[in-house]
Amino acid sequence: MHPKVLLTTLNAKYIHLNLAIRILYDLTHERGNIDWKEFTIKSNFQSVAEECSRYDVVCFSCYIWNITQTLEVAKLIKGLSPDTKILLGGPEVSYEYDEIIALDCVDFIIVGEGEIPFEEFLDHYPEVEKVSNLVYKKNKEVFFNKQNITFDINRLEGRNPYIYDDPKELAQKVCYIETSRGCPYKCEFCLASLDNKMRYLPTETIHENLLYLMKHGKTIKFLDRTFNIKRDFTISLFQFILENYREGNVFQFEITADIVHPDIIKFVNEYVPKNLFRFEIGIQTVNQASNREVSRKQNFDKTSNVILQLKDKIEMHLDLIVGLPLEYLQDLKYSFESTFKLYPPELQLGFLKFLKGTPVRQKYENYGYKFDPAPPYQIIESNFLSQKDLANITALEHALEIYWNKPRAIETLTYISETDSIFDYLMKLGNYFTERLSYKHTLNQVYETLYTFTKKYYNSSILLQLIAIDYYTQHKSNPKDLFEIEEELAMDYSAIATHPKSRFVNFSIDFDWIIWKTERRIVKAQNLWIIEYITNSHNIVHPPVGTSLQLVL
Repeated sequence: MHPKVLLTTLNAKYIHLNLAIRILYDLTHERGNIDWKEFTIKSNFQSVAEECSRYDVVCFSCYIWNITQTLEVAKLIKGLSPDTKILLGGPEVSYEYDEIIALDCVDFIIVGEGEIPFEEFLDHYPEVEKVSNLVYKKNKEVFFNKQNITFDINRLEGRNPYIYDDPKELAQKVCYIETSRGCPYKCEFCLASLDNKMRYLPTETIHENLLYLMKHGKTIKFLDRTFNIKRDFTISLFQFILENYREGNVFQFEITADIVHPDIIKFVNEYVPKNLFRFEIGIQTVNQASNREVSRKQNFDKTSNVILQLKDKIEMHLDLIVGLPLEYLQDLKYSFESTFKLYPPELQLGFLKFLKGTPVRQKYENYGYKFDPAPPYQIIESNFLSQKDLANITALEHALEIYWNKPRAIETLTYISETDSIFDYLMKLGNYFTERLSYKHTLNQVYETLYTFTKKYYNSSILLQLIAIDYYTQHKSNPKDLFEIEEELAMDYSAIATHPKSRFVNFSIDFDWIIWKTERRIVKAQNLWIIEYITNSHNIVHPPVGTSLQLVL
Protein backbone atom coordinates (compact mmCIF):
# COMPACT_ATOMS: atom_id res chain seq x y z
CA MET A 1 0.00 0.00 0.00
CA HIS A 2 1.36 3.41 -0.98
CA PRO A 3 2.04 5.90 1.84
CA LYS A 4 -0.06 9.04 2.00
CA VAL A 5 2.36 11.77 0.84
CA LEU A 6 2.09 15.57 0.89
CA LEU A 7 4.25 17.85 -1.26
CA THR A 8 4.31 21.30 0.33
CA THR A 9 6.25 24.47 1.06
CA LEU A 10 6.04 27.77 2.93
CA ASN A 11 6.14 30.55 0.33
CA ALA A 12 7.50 33.97 1.25
CA LYS A 13 4.22 35.64 0.24
CA TYR A 14 0.72 34.59 -0.71
CA ILE A 15 1.23 35.82 -4.29
CA HIS A 16 4.19 33.49 -4.85
CA LEU A 17 3.86 30.00 -6.31
CA ASN A 18 6.28 27.08 -5.97
CA LEU A 19 7.14 25.51 -9.32
CA ALA A 20 9.20 22.65 -7.84
CA ILE A 21 6.38 20.92 -5.97
CA ARG A 22 4.10 21.29 -8.99
CA ILE A 23 6.63 19.56 -11.24
CA LEU A 24 7.13 16.73 -8.72
CA TYR A 25 3.39 16.27 -8.35
CA ASP A 26 2.88 16.25 -12.11
CA LEU A 27 5.56 13.59 -12.56
CA THR A 28 4.46 11.30 -9.73
CA HIS A 29 0.80 11.75 -8.78
CA GLU A 30 -0.27 8.65 -10.74
CA ARG A 31 2.06 6.46 -8.69
CA GLY A 32 0.15 6.63 -5.46
CA ASN A 33 -1.62 8.62 -2.78
CA ILE A 34 -0.04 12.05 -3.26
CA ASP A 35 -1.37 15.56 -2.55
CA TRP A 36 0.18 19.01 -2.86
CA LYS A 37 -0.57 22.24 -0.99
CA GLU A 38 1.15 25.56 -0.34
CA PHE A 39 1.31 27.69 2.79
CA THR A 40 3.24 30.87 3.61
CA ILE A 41 5.77 31.84 6.25
CA LYS A 42 3.01 33.99 7.77
CA SER A 43 0.59 31.06 8.12
CA ASN A 44 -0.57 29.80 11.50
CA PHE A 45 2.01 27.07 12.03
CA GLN A 46 -0.17 25.07 14.41
CA SER A 47 -2.89 24.89 11.76
CA VAL A 48 -0.32 23.95 9.11
CA ALA A 49 1.05 21.18 11.32
CA GLU A 50 -2.43 19.82 12.03
CA GLU A 51 -3.15 19.59 8.32
CA CYS A 52 0.22 17.99 7.55
CA SER A 53 0.02 15.49 10.41
CA ARG A 54 -2.68 13.54 8.55
CA TYR A 55 -0.04 12.27 6.10
CA ASP A 56 2.51 9.47 6.37
CA VAL A 57 5.25 11.53 4.68
CA VAL A 58 5.41 15.33 4.43
CA CYS A 59 7.87 16.71 1.85
CA PHE A 60 8.97 20.35 2.22
CA SER A 61 10.62 22.47 -0.48
CA CYS A 62 13.28 24.46 1.43
CA TYR A 63 14.90 27.81 0.66
CA ILE A 64 16.86 30.44 2.52
CA TRP A 65 13.67 32.41 3.25
CA ASN A 66 11.65 29.53 4.72
CA ILE A 67 14.01 27.01 6.31
CA THR A 68 13.65 28.37 9.86
CA GLN A 69 9.86 28.37 9.65
CA THR A 70 9.83 24.95 7.95
CA LEU A 71 11.76 23.38 10.81
CA GLU A 72 9.34 24.95 13.31
CA VAL A 73 6.42 23.34 11.46
CA ALA A 74 8.24 20.01 11.22
CA LYS A 75 8.72 19.98 14.99
CA LEU A 76 5.01 20.69 15.51
CA ILE A 77 4.08 17.89 13.11
CA LYS A 78 6.20 15.42 15.05
CA GLY A 79 4.53 16.53 18.27
CA LEU A 80 1.11 15.80 16.80
CA SER A 81 2.05 12.67 14.85
CA PRO A 82 5.40 11.10 15.79
CA ASP A 83 5.04 8.48 13.03
CA THR A 84 4.77 11.07 10.24
CA LYS A 85 8.06 11.22 8.33
CA ILE A 86 9.56 14.54 7.27
CA LEU A 87 11.46 14.78 4.00
CA LEU A 88 13.26 18.00 3.04
CA GLY A 89 14.52 19.05 -0.38
CA GLY A 90 15.65 22.19 -2.15
CA PRO A 91 18.76 24.39 -2.30
CA GLU A 92 18.82 25.24 1.40
CA VAL A 93 19.26 21.59 2.49
CA SER A 94 21.40 20.33 -0.41
CA TYR A 95 24.65 21.54 1.20
CA GLU A 96 26.02 21.44 4.75
CA TYR A 97 23.01 19.46 5.91
CA ASP A 98 24.63 17.71 8.91
CA GLU A 99 22.99 19.90 11.55
CA ILE A 100 19.57 19.61 9.91
CA ILE A 101 19.52 15.84 9.45
CA ALA A 102 20.59 15.52 13.09
CA LEU A 103 17.31 17.12 14.22
CA ASP A 104 14.70 14.75 15.61
CA CYS A 105 12.02 16.34 13.43
CA VAL A 106 13.84 15.54 10.15
CA ASP A 107 13.96 12.02 8.70
CA PHE A 108 15.15 12.42 5.10
CA ILE A 109 16.86 14.97 2.87
CA ILE A 110 17.02 14.88 -0.92
CA VAL A 111 20.22 16.54 -2.12
CA GLY A 112 20.25 18.42 -5.42
CA GLU A 113 17.79 18.08 -8.27
CA GLY A 114 14.75 16.31 -6.88
CA GLU A 115 12.86 14.63 -9.73
CA ILE A 116 14.74 11.31 -9.90
CA PRO A 117 15.28 10.83 -6.13
CA PHE A 118 11.64 11.64 -5.34
CA GLU A 119 10.38 9.12 -7.88
CA GLU A 120 12.71 6.49 -6.42
CA PHE A 121 11.58 7.39 -2.91
CA LEU A 122 7.96 6.71 -3.84
CA ASP A 123 8.87 3.48 -5.62
CA HIS A 124 10.96 2.01 -2.81
CA TYR A 125 9.61 3.49 0.43
CA PRO A 126 10.18 2.43 3.16
CA GLU A 127 13.35 0.80 1.73
CA VAL A 128 15.08 4.14 1.30
CA GLU A 129 18.53 2.59 0.96
CA LYS A 130 17.82 2.37 -2.78
CA VAL A 131 17.06 6.09 -3.26
CA SER A 132 19.68 8.18 -5.07
CA ASN A 133 21.06 11.29 -3.36
CA LEU A 134 19.03 10.66 -0.21
CA VAL A 135 20.34 11.47 3.25
CA TYR A 136 18.67 9.35 5.91
CA LYS A 137 19.10 8.05 9.45
CA LYS A 138 19.19 4.44 10.53
CA ASN A 139 19.87 3.39 14.11
CA LYS A 140 20.99 6.97 14.84
CA GLU A 141 23.61 6.77 12.08
CA VAL A 142 23.47 9.08 9.04
CA PHE A 143 23.83 7.70 5.51
CA PHE A 144 24.07 9.43 2.13
CA ASN A 145 23.34 7.57 -1.11
CA LYS A 146 25.45 9.88 -3.28
CA GLN A 147 24.91 9.34 -6.99
CA ASN A 148 25.98 11.33 -10.05
CA ILE A 149 22.59 11.67 -11.73
CA THR A 150 21.03 14.35 -13.94
CA PHE A 151 17.35 14.64 -14.70
CA ASP A 152 16.49 14.45 -18.39
CA ILE A 153 14.67 17.73 -18.83
CA ASN A 154 13.02 16.38 -21.98
CA ARG A 155 10.82 14.29 -19.70
CA LEU A 156 8.90 17.51 -19.05
CA GLU A 157 7.77 17.52 -22.69
CA GLY A 158 4.02 17.98 -22.96
CA ARG A 159 3.62 18.57 -19.22
CA ASN A 160 1.96 21.61 -17.66
CA PRO A 161 2.72 21.89 -13.93
CA TYR A 162 -0.05 24.50 -13.49
CA ILE A 163 -2.87 22.32 -14.81
CA TYR A 164 -3.76 21.36 -11.22
CA ASP A 165 -4.28 24.98 -10.09
CA ASP A 166 -7.61 26.75 -10.10
CA PRO A 167 -7.17 28.89 -13.26
CA LYS A 168 -9.12 31.74 -11.66
CA GLU A 169 -6.45 32.15 -8.97
CA LEU A 170 -3.44 32.44 -11.27
CA ALA A 171 -4.15 36.07 -12.16
CA GLN A 172 -3.56 37.07 -8.53
CA LYS A 173 -0.23 35.25 -8.30
CA VAL A 174 3.30 35.49 -9.70
CA CYS A 175 3.54 32.51 -12.04
CA TYR A 176 7.02 31.06 -12.54
CA ILE A 177 8.21 29.30 -15.68
CA GLU A 178 11.53 27.82 -16.71
CA THR A 179 12.85 27.39 -20.23
CA SER A 180 16.27 26.13 -19.16
CA ARG A 181 18.34 24.96 -16.22
CA GLY A 182 21.95 25.79 -15.45
CA CYS A 183 24.07 28.92 -15.72
CA PRO A 184 27.25 29.40 -17.80
CA TYR A 185 28.76 31.77 -15.24
CA LYS A 186 30.70 30.94 -12.08
CA CYS A 187 29.95 33.83 -9.71
CA GLU A 188 31.14 32.53 -6.36
CA PHE A 189 28.32 34.07 -4.29
CA CYS A 190 25.58 32.34 -6.30
CA LEU A 191 24.29 28.75 -6.15
CA ALA A 192 23.50 28.84 -9.87
CA SER A 193 27.25 28.84 -10.52
CA LEU A 194 27.45 25.22 -9.33
CA ASP A 195 25.56 23.96 -12.41
CA ASN A 196 27.28 25.17 -15.59
CA LYS A 197 25.60 22.71 -17.94
CA MET A 198 22.77 24.41 -19.85
CA ARG A 199 19.69 22.29 -20.56
CA TYR A 200 16.68 23.61 -22.48
CA LEU A 201 13.10 22.37 -22.29
CA PRO A 202 11.42 21.40 -25.56
CA THR A 203 10.33 24.56 -27.36
CA GLU A 204 6.80 23.32 -28.02
CA THR A 205 6.28 22.64 -24.29
CA ILE A 206 7.58 26.10 -23.40
CA HIS A 207 5.07 27.61 -25.83
CA GLU A 208 2.18 25.51 -24.58
CA ASN A 209 2.81 26.36 -20.92
CA LEU A 210 3.40 30.01 -21.72
CA LEU A 211 0.12 30.19 -23.61
CA TYR A 212 -1.68 28.71 -20.62
CA LEU A 213 -0.14 31.23 -18.21
CA MET A 214 -0.79 34.14 -20.56
CA LYS A 215 -4.44 33.12 -20.75
CA HIS A 216 -5.03 32.60 -17.04
CA GLY A 217 -2.23 34.50 -15.28
CA LYS A 218 -0.98 38.06 -15.20
CA THR A 219 2.64 38.31 -14.01
CA ILE A 220 4.89 35.64 -15.53
CA LYS A 221 8.45 35.37 -14.25
CA PHE A 222 11.11 33.35 -16.04
CA LEU A 223 13.42 31.46 -13.68
CA ASP A 224 16.29 31.17 -16.17
CA ARG A 225 19.41 32.58 -14.54
CA THR A 226 20.59 34.20 -17.79
CA PHE A 227 17.68 34.28 -20.18
CA ASN A 228 19.44 35.99 -23.08
CA ILE A 229 22.37 33.61 -23.65
CA LYS A 230 21.08 32.53 -27.06
CA ARG A 231 20.19 35.30 -29.47
CA ASP A 232 17.86 33.29 -31.71
CA PHE A 233 16.05 31.64 -28.79
CA THR A 234 15.52 34.99 -27.06
CA ILE A 235 14.12 36.75 -30.12
CA SER A 236 11.97 33.75 -31.01
CA LEU A 237 10.39 33.62 -27.56
CA PHE A 238 9.88 37.39 -27.48
CA GLN A 239 8.13 37.09 -30.85
CA PHE A 240 5.92 34.28 -29.55
CA ILE A 241 4.91 36.42 -26.58
CA LEU A 242 4.08 39.39 -28.81
CA GLU A 243 1.87 37.20 -30.97
CA ASN A 244 -0.07 35.73 -28.05
CA TYR A 245 -0.02 37.92 -24.93
CA ARG A 246 -3.18 39.49 -23.60
CA GLU A 247 -3.75 42.91 -22.07
CA GLY A 248 -2.47 42.98 -18.51
CA ASN A 249 0.30 40.41 -18.91
CA VAL A 250 3.75 41.36 -17.59
CA PHE A 251 6.87 39.27 -18.26
CA GLN A 252 9.97 39.29 -16.05
CA PHE A 253 13.39 38.06 -17.18
CA GLU A 254 16.82 37.84 -15.56
CA ILE A 255 19.16 39.38 -18.11
CA THR A 256 22.95 39.64 -18.37
CA ALA A 257 23.07 43.06 -19.96
CA ASP A 258 26.60 43.23 -21.32
CA ILE A 259 26.01 40.22 -23.60
CA VAL A 260 22.65 41.35 -25.01
CA HIS A 261 22.98 40.96 -28.76
CA PRO A 262 22.38 44.11 -30.85
CA ASP A 263 19.64 42.24 -32.72
CA ILE A 264 17.75 41.74 -29.42
CA ILE A 265 18.04 45.46 -28.68
CA LYS A 266 16.79 46.29 -32.16
CA PHE A 267 13.87 43.86 -31.84
CA VAL A 268 12.79 45.24 -28.46
CA ASN A 269 12.91 48.86 -29.58
CA GLU A 270 11.02 48.16 -32.80
CA TYR A 271 8.33 45.75 -31.65
CA VAL A 272 7.92 45.39 -27.88
CA PRO A 273 5.24 47.60 -26.25
CA LYS A 274 6.44 49.82 -23.44
CA ASN A 275 6.60 48.09 -20.02
CA LEU A 276 5.37 44.72 -21.27
CA PHE A 277 8.79 43.29 -20.31
CA ARG A 278 10.65 43.75 -17.04
CA PHE A 279 14.39 43.02 -16.94
CA GLU A 280 16.20 42.13 -13.72
CA ILE A 281 19.88 42.91 -14.19
CA GLY A 282 22.47 41.96 -11.60
CA ILE A 283 25.21 44.56 -11.83
CA GLN A 284 26.44 43.61 -8.31
CA THR A 285 29.56 45.81 -8.49
CA VAL A 286 31.40 48.11 -10.87
CA ASN A 287 34.72 47.27 -9.19
CA GLN A 288 36.60 44.93 -11.53
CA ALA A 289 38.95 43.75 -8.79
CA SER A 290 35.90 42.53 -6.85
CA ASN A 291 34.45 40.92 -9.96
CA ARG A 292 37.65 39.01 -10.63
CA GLU A 293 37.88 37.89 -7.01
CA VAL A 294 34.50 36.14 -7.23
CA SER A 295 35.09 34.77 -10.76
CA ARG A 296 32.59 37.18 -12.27
CA LYS A 297 32.89 38.79 -15.68
CA GLN A 298 31.13 42.04 -16.46
CA ASN A 299 31.73 45.05 -18.68
CA PHE A 300 29.92 47.93 -16.99
CA ASP A 301 30.27 50.24 -19.99
CA LYS A 302 28.50 47.69 -22.20
CA THR A 303 25.92 47.04 -19.47
CA SER A 304 25.18 50.76 -19.13
CA ASN A 305 24.94 51.19 -22.88
CA VAL A 306 22.40 48.37 -23.20
CA ILE A 307 20.33 49.68 -20.29
CA LEU A 308 20.24 53.17 -21.77
CA GLN A 309 19.24 51.83 -25.18
CA LEU A 310 16.33 49.86 -23.70
CA LYS A 311 15.18 52.12 -20.87
CA ASP A 312 12.34 53.71 -22.84
CA LYS A 313 10.78 50.30 -23.54
CA ILE A 314 11.74 48.06 -20.61
CA GLU A 315 11.08 48.45 -16.89
CA MET A 316 14.49 47.90 -15.28
CA HIS A 317 15.30 46.37 -11.91
CA LEU A 318 19.02 46.67 -11.13
CA ASP A 319 20.84 44.87 -8.33
CA LEU A 320 24.00 45.69 -6.38
CA ILE A 321 25.64 43.56 -3.69
CA VAL A 322 27.17 45.09 -0.56
CA GLY A 323 30.19 43.28 0.88
CA LEU A 324 31.96 41.61 -2.03
CA PRO A 325 35.69 40.93 -1.58
CA LEU A 326 38.02 43.90 -2.17
CA GLU A 327 35.17 46.41 -2.23
CA TYR A 328 35.80 49.09 0.38
CA LEU A 329 33.31 51.83 1.23
CA GLN A 330 34.66 54.19 -1.43
CA ASP A 331 34.47 51.41 -4.03
CA LEU A 332 30.88 50.72 -3.07
CA LYS A 333 30.13 54.42 -3.30
CA TYR A 334 31.48 54.48 -6.85
CA SER A 335 29.48 51.38 -7.81
CA PHE A 336 26.31 52.81 -6.31
CA GLU A 337 26.60 56.26 -7.86
CA SER A 338 27.55 54.89 -11.29
CA THR A 339 24.54 52.57 -11.22
CA PHE A 340 22.16 55.15 -9.78
CA LYS A 341 22.91 57.51 -12.67
CA LEU A 342 21.23 54.97 -14.94
CA TYR A 343 18.04 55.95 -13.04
CA PRO A 344 16.36 52.55 -12.98
CA PRO A 345 12.77 52.45 -11.67
CA GLU A 346 14.04 50.08 -8.99
CA LEU A 347 17.55 49.71 -7.58
CA GLN A 348 18.05 46.89 -5.09
CA LEU A 349 20.94 47.19 -2.66
CA GLY A 350 21.39 43.67 -1.28
CA PHE A 351 23.87 42.51 1.34
CA LEU A 352 26.23 39.62 0.65
CA LYS A 353 24.81 36.33 1.90
CA PHE A 354 26.97 33.29 2.51
CA LEU A 355 24.74 30.66 0.99
CA LYS A 356 25.49 27.04 1.78
CA GLY A 357 27.46 25.43 -1.03
CA THR A 358 28.85 28.63 -2.53
CA PRO A 359 32.62 29.17 -2.86
CA VAL A 360 32.40 32.54 -1.10
CA ARG A 361 31.14 30.75 2.02
CA GLN A 362 33.88 28.15 1.81
CA LYS A 363 36.58 30.85 1.55
CA TYR A 364 35.09 33.35 4.00
CA GLU A 365 38.08 33.31 6.37
CA ASN A 366 40.38 34.55 3.59
CA TYR A 367 38.72 37.97 3.74
CA GLY A 368 38.01 38.31 7.42
CA TYR A 369 34.31 37.78 6.91
CA LYS A 370 31.93 37.37 9.79
CA PHE A 371 28.36 36.46 8.94
CA ASP A 372 25.18 35.53 10.72
CA PRO A 373 25.15 31.73 11.23
CA ALA A 374 21.34 31.75 10.87
CA PRO A 375 19.52 32.27 7.57
CA PRO A 376 19.90 34.38 5.51
CA TYR A 377 23.62 34.19 6.53
CA GLN A 378 24.13 37.92 5.96
CA ILE A 379 27.49 39.65 6.25
CA ILE A 380 28.33 41.20 9.63
CA GLU A 381 31.78 42.58 8.83
CA SER A 382 34.89 41.94 6.72
CA ASN A 383 38.38 43.21 6.06
CA PHE A 384 36.79 45.77 3.75
CA LEU A 385 33.67 46.95 5.59
CA SER A 386 33.32 47.45 9.35
CA GLN A 387 30.13 46.88 11.31
CA LYS A 388 29.72 50.66 11.44
CA ASP A 389 30.07 50.88 7.66
CA LEU A 390 27.41 48.23 7.21
CA ALA A 391 25.08 49.97 9.67
CA ASN A 392 25.39 53.17 7.64
CA ILE A 393 24.82 51.30 4.39
CA THR A 394 21.73 49.70 5.94
CA ALA A 395 20.43 53.21 6.64
CA LEU A 396 21.17 54.17 3.04
CA GLU A 397 19.30 51.11 1.77
CA HIS A 398 16.31 52.07 3.93
CA ALA A 399 16.21 55.58 2.46
CA LEU A 400 16.67 54.20 -1.06
CA GLU A 401 13.66 51.94 -0.61
CA ILE A 402 11.43 54.65 0.89
CA TYR A 403 12.29 57.52 -1.42
CA TRP A 404 13.41 55.99 -4.73
CA ASN A 405 11.91 52.53 -5.13
CA LYS A 406 8.43 53.45 -3.87
CA PRO A 407 8.87 56.04 -5.66
CA ARG A 408 8.39 59.19 -3.59
CA ALA A 409 11.27 61.56 -4.35
CA ILE A 410 12.34 60.92 -7.93
CA GLU A 411 12.95 64.57 -8.86
CA THR A 412 14.76 65.32 -5.61
CA LEU A 413 17.11 62.35 -5.78
CA THR A 414 17.78 62.81 -9.48
CA TYR A 415 18.85 66.39 -8.79
CA ILE A 416 21.14 65.24 -5.98
CA SER A 417 22.66 62.61 -8.26
CA GLU A 418 23.30 65.20 -10.95
CA THR A 419 24.83 67.80 -8.63
CA ASP A 420 26.18 66.07 -5.51
CA SER A 421 26.88 62.67 -3.94
CA ILE A 422 23.66 60.61 -3.92
CA PHE A 423 25.46 57.97 -1.83
CA ASP A 424 26.29 60.46 0.95
CA TYR A 425 22.86 62.10 0.76
CA LEU A 426 20.94 58.83 1.14
CA MET A 427 23.22 57.59 3.90
CA LYS A 428 22.73 60.76 5.95
CA LEU A 429 19.01 60.83 5.16
CA GLY A 430 18.62 57.18 6.17
CA ASN A 431 20.24 57.77 9.55
CA TYR A 432 18.24 60.97 10.06
CA PHE A 433 15.03 59.10 9.21
CA THR A 434 15.61 56.13 11.53
CA GLU A 435 16.56 58.42 14.43
CA ARG A 436 13.23 60.26 14.20
CA LEU A 437 10.60 57.87 12.90
CA SER A 438 9.48 54.41 13.93
CA TYR A 439 8.75 51.54 11.56
CA LYS A 440 5.19 52.82 11.22
CA HIS A 441 4.95 56.30 9.74
CA THR A 442 2.60 58.37 7.62
CA LEU A 443 3.22 59.60 4.10
CA ASN A 444 3.28 63.19 5.37
CA GLN A 445 5.98 62.24 7.87
CA VAL A 446 8.03 60.78 5.04
CA TYR A 447 7.99 64.14 3.25
CA GLU A 448 8.34 66.26 6.38
CA THR A 449 11.48 64.32 7.28
CA LEU A 450 12.89 64.70 3.78
CA TYR A 451 12.15 68.42 3.81
CA THR A 452 13.57 69.18 7.26
CA PHE A 453 16.68 67.08 6.60
CA THR A 454 17.37 68.78 3.28
CA LYS A 455 16.72 72.25 4.66
CA LYS A 456 19.08 71.60 7.59
CA TYR A 457 21.99 70.05 5.70
CA TYR A 458 21.66 71.34 2.12
CA ASN A 459 19.45 74.46 2.29
CA SER A 460 18.96 74.69 -1.46
CA SER A 461 15.82 76.43 -2.69
CA ILE A 462 15.83 74.28 -5.85
CA LEU A 463 15.98 71.11 -3.77
CA LEU A 464 13.14 72.23 -1.53
CA GLN A 465 11.00 73.06 -4.54
CA LEU A 466 11.70 69.63 -6.05
CA ILE A 467 10.67 68.00 -2.77
CA ALA A 468 7.40 69.93 -2.99
CA ILE A 469 6.88 68.74 -6.57
CA ASP A 470 7.55 65.14 -5.50
CA TYR A 471 5.10 65.56 -2.64
CA TYR A 472 2.25 66.92 -4.76
CA THR A 473 2.70 64.40 -7.57
CA GLN A 474 2.47 61.52 -5.07
CA HIS A 475 -1.18 62.27 -4.30
CA LYS A 476 -4.40 61.64 -6.22
CA SER A 477 -6.32 64.37 -4.43
CA ASN A 478 -5.39 67.79 -3.20
CA PRO A 479 -3.13 67.18 -0.17
CA LYS A 480 -2.34 69.33 2.82
CA ASP A 481 -0.21 72.40 2.16
CA LEU A 482 2.59 70.69 4.03
CA PHE A 483 5.31 73.22 3.24
CA GLU A 484 3.10 76.35 3.20
CA ILE A 485 4.05 77.26 -0.36
CA GLU A 486 0.70 77.26 -2.17
CA GLU A 487 -0.33 80.57 -3.73
CA GLU A 488 -3.74 82.17 -4.19
CA LEU A 489 -3.92 83.60 -7.70
CA ALA A 490 -6.77 85.27 -9.52
CA MET A 491 -6.45 82.89 -12.43
CA ASP A 492 -9.02 81.24 -14.70
CA TYR A 493 -8.07 77.54 -14.91
CA SER A 494 -10.87 76.63 -17.32
CA ALA A 495 -8.55 76.94 -20.30
CA ILE A 496 -6.32 74.12 -19.04
CA ALA A 497 -8.82 72.03 -17.05
CA THR A 498 -9.36 68.50 -18.37
CA HIS A 499 -12.41 67.84 -16.18
CA PRO A 500 -15.25 70.09 -14.94
CA LYS A 501 -14.54 69.14 -11.30
CA SER A 502 -10.78 69.58 -11.44
CA ARG A 503 -8.96 71.12 -8.50
CA PHE A 504 -5.68 72.98 -8.90
CA VAL A 505 -2.65 73.73 -6.78
CA ASN A 506 0.06 76.14 -7.82
CA PHE A 507 3.28 77.54 -6.43
CA SER A 508 6.30 79.38 -7.73
CA ILE A 509 9.55 77.70 -8.72
CA ASP A 510 12.89 79.29 -9.57
CA PHE A 511 13.84 77.17 -12.58
CA ASP A 512 12.64 76.07 -16.00
CA TRP A 513 10.62 72.90 -15.36
CA ILE A 514 10.60 71.76 -18.98
CA ILE A 515 14.36 72.00 -19.37
CA TRP A 516 14.80 70.09 -16.13
CA LYS A 517 12.46 67.27 -17.21
CA THR A 518 13.88 66.94 -20.70
CA GLU A 519 17.57 67.75 -20.22
CA ARG A 520 18.17 67.34 -16.48
CA ARG A 521 19.62 70.84 -16.31
CA ILE A 522 18.63 73.68 -14.00
CA VAL A 523 18.10 76.96 -15.81
CA LYS A 524 17.11 79.84 -13.56
CA ALA A 525 13.68 81.27 -14.35
CA GLN A 526 10.62 82.36 -12.40
CA ASN A 527 7.78 80.00 -13.28
CA LEU A 528 4.42 78.94 -11.97
CA TRP A 529 4.16 75.19 -11.38
CA ILE A 530 0.58 73.92 -11.58
CA ILE A 531 -0.89 70.52 -10.79
CA GLU A 532 -4.41 69.35 -11.55
CA TYR A 533 -6.29 66.84 -9.39
CA ILE A 534 -9.17 64.85 -10.81
CA THR A 535 -11.49 62.81 -8.56
CA ASN A 536 -10.59 59.10 -8.56
CA SER A 537 -7.81 59.63 -11.04
CA HIS A 538 -4.07 60.05 -11.03
CA ASN A 539 -2.79 63.58 -10.79
CA ILE A 540 -1.85 65.37 -13.98
CA VAL A 541 0.87 67.97 -14.09
CA HIS A 542 0.37 71.14 -16.06
CA PRO A 543 2.19 71.82 -18.18
CA PRO A 544 2.54 68.23 -19.40
CA VAL A 545 6.13 67.25 -20.06
CA GLY A 546 7.18 68.48 -23.46
CA THR A 547 4.93 71.54 -23.52
CA SER A 548 5.28 74.92 -21.91
CA LEU A 549 3.13 76.94 -19.56
CA GLN A 550 5.61 79.31 -17.98
CA LEU A 551 4.31 82.49 -16.47
CA VAL A 552 6.95 85.14 -15.89
CA LEU A 553 6.06 86.83 -12.62
